[in-house]
Amino acid sequence: MLFNKLDSAFLKYLIDQNYEVGDRLPSLQVISDELGISVGKLREQLEVARMLGVVSVRPRLGTQRDAYDFSPAVLASLLFGMGTGDATFEQFSQMRQALETAFWDQAVAQLTPQDKVHLHQLVDQAWLKLRGQPVRVPNGEHRELHLTIFSRLDNPFVKGILSAYWDAYEASELTRFVSYQYWVDVWTFHAQIVDALEQDDFVSGRRLLIEHFSILQTSPTFTPAD
Repeated sequence: MLFNKLDSAFLKYLIDQNYEVGDRLPSLQVISDELGISVGKLREQLEVARMLGVVSVRPRLGTQRDAYDFSPAVLASLLFGMGTGDATFEQFSQMRQALETAFWDQAVAQLTPQDKVHLHQLVDQAWLKLRGQPVRVPNGEHRELHLTIFSRLDNPFVKGILSAYWDAYEASELTRFVSYQYWVDVWTFHAQIVDALEQDDFVSGRRLLIEHFSILQTSPTFTPAD
């Protein structure tokens, strides 16, 4: 079977036992006895599973099966590659842009009226921050607007990559020193994109999305010390 390629007895155990999200797992000792491997080795594999986001360990609740999320594995690899210089955020950003462009039609066709209202609210909140005294950077609204547009997409891999992108975007602080005009330009595009979605003009929305990519900052300064 496909999952036999996994080099983890613990992950194979999760699949074989068919645990559902929220199910509580037996103690490591019980699993150790069942699998015939040491508790120490099992604990190491549990930590890998936690890093992948497939299980969580909470006080009084023990170990629980979590919903599948592709982003933790992507983010860990991305931050390591950026930290060592083996990869760049700009390269990852290029892939993110290609994904958003390729899956645009499929994603926006599934947006609900409530989603579109929320997108308008995010635009309004962003302008309030930009026009306030003092000016505040709408980073949270930036992330949520893009993720909301793709939130109905039934593809955990695309959604995981996009979520990891925004985590890395925040970690890189790539917009820390950009001008105020940059944010005005970005949110002018966002407002136009949301207006197009409201009118179900998905072709214009996609065109605006692609145009707005050209002004985004994609080359942060990132060192292992960050």
